[in-house]
Amino acid sequence: MNLTIQRRLRGKQLIKKVFNHEKLDEIPWVPFAGVHAGALMGYSATEILTDGNKLLEALLKVNKSYHPDGQPITFDLQIEAEILGCELKWSEKAPPMVSSHPLSEDENIPNYIPKKTDGRLPLILDVMKRFQEIVGDDTALFGLVCGPLTLASHLRGINLYLDLISNKFYAHKLLKYTTNIAIQIAKYYINAGMDIIAIVDPVVSQISPKTFDEFLTSQLKEIFQYIHSENCLSSFFVCGDATKNLEPMCKTGPQSIFIDENINMVDAYKIISSYHIILGGNIPLTTVMLFGTQQDTMLYVVDLLEKLGSNSGIIIAPGCDMPYDVPPENVIGAVQAIHEPELIRKSLMEYKNTSFDLEIKLPDYDQLESPLIEVFTIDSAVCAACGYTLEMAKEAKKYFGNQIELKEYKLTEKENIVRARKLEIANVPCILINGKVKYSSLIPSKDELIREVERNFPCS
Repeated sequence: MNLTIQRRLRGKQLIKKVFNHEKLDEIPWVPFAGVHAGALMGYSATEILTDGNKLLEALLKVNKSYHPDGQPITFDLQIEAEILGCELKWSEKAPPMVSSHPLSEDENIPNYIPKKTDGRLPLILDVMKRFQEIVGDDTALFGLVCGPLTLASHLRGINLYLDLISNKFYAHKLLKYTTNIAIQIAKYYINAGMDIIAIVDPVVSQISPKTFDEFLTSQLKEIFQYIHSENCLSSFFVCGDATKNLEPMCKTGPQSIFIDENINMVDAYKIISSYHIILGGNIPLTTVMLFGTQQDTMLYVVDLLEKLGSNSGIIIAPGCDMPYDVPPENVIGAVQAIHEPELIRKSLMEYKNTSFDLEIKLPDYDQLESPLIEVFTIDSAVCAACGYTLEMAKEAKKYFGNQIELKEYKLTEKENIVRARKLEIANVPCILINGKVKYSSLIPSKDELIREVERNFPCS
């Protein structure tokens, strides 16, 4: 895993120059190695997210192995939720998942703002300070904060998506509360030495631009204005197909936006660069990094760089938090492709990808005896947007019981990637009913989904 990179600038210098919109010959690289950092040391996700010494050890291994220009400390969007009373389900190879929503049946919004002594914050803040002392001169450090909409979803559950339609006063009040929490957490991370505060709000991709503007624009502006008032750099992370919300996101004032493979990077650059905002992304997590070969990863990166041309204001990164089991050689391949694209391009001229030569049999959708709901996700246990999409489908299943069938297909399994391709699924998470995509990057209300299922009963 030893990799030597010749660079003219230190990684932190390079990141700062990109944020200053300076023309550069080098492209910055930010590996989102959250739980994957543990894999490099043989530690589980739970171990590195609950043991500060193991987390620091894993972060140092990432820094040494993958030569990042920027690096996050954790990629865990449940830190704030845990403090506020959400129960977590822990995993060996993924961040914890919220398993209960304290406001699901109780509309009394608390006024408690987390203290830096609460929950796992002492562990994280301590690791931030220690890691900054070791690598802070060379690497730009990211502090990731759970965004207001995702945190509100953790607290309220899927009822939030009905609130946005029919209980708007309450939704505004809840989002104001989660915004105040994001600002407080950002303050703690800035004081711990983070160079960039990233607001990570994956479920933003699941709402309309109208809803975004009505409920989030003013809240996010407040967060980014605070970050900038502290002379800290800012970023906005989103998962899923948030294409429709890219321009609204830009208008909230972040200095950078990171996207995943659900969004076309070239098209996104045209929008985002017009607002003088840096664009980061978007190496696919499963089809390339997890299940592909080193050559697949290299080829994706050099193709991406070629499509983007000589554009400035770009940071190459995985589309989101890398899966635990991503082969390290694939990550190293990405680094090599970023730094030596012409050499890598020549070496791959004869390469052909055969990773997904699998036979998958689809259901005979025309002969179903009852409606079939299929939910395609990256992984509902890892991706918040995927989790809440699946949760809504489960509500429909509860309503209909054995009258319908429900299946989840996670793209962390190779055969499900092939299945999604055969169905010509472009984006996840999405909900199919009887083989047809009904909701893509949009969480429907429970009542709307029930009505849609009813239309698909035989002879209906």
